[in-house]
Amino acid sequence: MERENVIKEKSFDFALRIVKLYKYLQEKKEFVLSKQLLRSGTAVGALVREAEQAENKKDFIHKMAIALKEANET
Repeated sequence: MERENVIKEKSFDFALRIVKLYKYLQEKKEFVLSKQLLRSGTAVGALVREAEQAENKKDFIHKMAIALKEANET
């Protein structure tokens, strides 16, 4: 049985919400803001997935800290 990965699920759900907001902002002609939001908002999920491939525990913690920092800046 595979373990549930709450962080992975939440980062994916967050990315989906960001994409929906991006589409809304595009409709409102907020092109610069929407593009930056899309880049930073979807980066969190990418960073979490990168952390899954960490070489060791220290590397994993470092990569997750970067993902957390990105999430707090969004």
